[in-house]
Amino acid sequence: MIPKLSIIIPHWNGIEVLSECLDSLKKSTYFSFEIIVVDNASSDGSQAWIKANHPDITLIENQVNKGYAGGCNSGVESAKGKYLLFLNNDTIQESNWIEPLIQRLESDETIAAVQPKILNYYQRDLFDYAGGSGGMMDVLGFPFARGRIFFNQEKDQGQYDDAIPIFWASGTAMCVRKTTFQSAGGFDESFFAHMEEIDLSWKIHLMGQEVFVEPKSVVYHKNAVSLPMHSHRKFYLNHRNSLFMILSNYSLPLSLYFFPIRFVLEWVAFFYALVKLDYRHMTAILRALVWILFHPHKIIQKRRKISRLRQRKDKELLKRFYKGSLVLDHYLLGKKKYSDFV
Repeated sequence: MIPKLSIIIPHWNGIEVLSECLDSLKKSTYFSFEIIVVDNASSDGSQAWIKANHPDITLIENQVNKGYAGGCNSGVESAKGKYLLFLNNDTIQESNWIEPLIQRLESDETIAAVQPKILNYYQRDLFDYAGGSGGMMDVLGFPFARGRIFFNQEKDQGQYDDAIPIFWASGTAMCVRKTTFQSAGGFDESFFAHMEEIDLSWKIHLMGQEVFVEPKSVVYHKNAVSLPMHSHRKFYLNHRNSLFMILSNYSLPLSLYFFPIRFVLEWVAFFYALVKLDYRHMTAILRALVWILFHPHKIIQKRRKISRLRQRKDKELLKRFYKGSLVLDHYLLGKKKYSDFV
């Protein structure tokens, strides 16, 4: 029996972008799936356009913008599939992209989530910034991907075409067992957007399950359409959410060990932004640090939730992190490619 898949697309404005995504989706060769679009209070008439042009799609209309995390969680409430596939609206997909993802999940019950290979929409032989061919992370909470180290993106020459365990699956296109997603408590809505998929993947590892990349599945992504790459808000969310995870997801001794090192690197980033007169980045870092300072209750609440999920000790989990500092190795030692870190 072919398992049913629920494709959940959080959306906020941009009818043209969504239209191309939906047209591409409907060319998919997998025949047992539903499409759920969660509109986060769009102001451009997206809701009426979806009803008129795609009446077969389930539309959920949020009254406020709940971000990626809240939008996806809203979609899950209506999902009927065994598997959930969270998909950005600024993607198109190869027609046979779903089958490899489902086959990977069906092959091993310990695999709870899987992502496709994500390439750039505008330059199809370039790994996309948002996930490449599988996400990794260093012990200080800096994410990177096979095919992307910070802003350095590699060309896809088949070098990362192996299906392997990864640390995080990209929210650009992420297929998850519904039972696992619900057991993990879904996406943490306090993240709003950015790194909520890393947080979910971290929880999956703590629950004793695995995250994979399946490069036989290919998706093309228009990176940073919803939120510009160098916007204050994006900088803020990335810094804040990363710090939030370090303080919440590690065991207490490791949180207390790694956070001071990361705190120093935050100030290094601040002064680097100051030298470049990048006021958006400077103020975003300060804003993130202030949020951490004034929200200890959020950290405590999250730590309690993580404690209830934990089945794998950090000693074992640390084997899945890059042991060095991504920042120092990249900027001081000149490591540019993923292969330099393995």
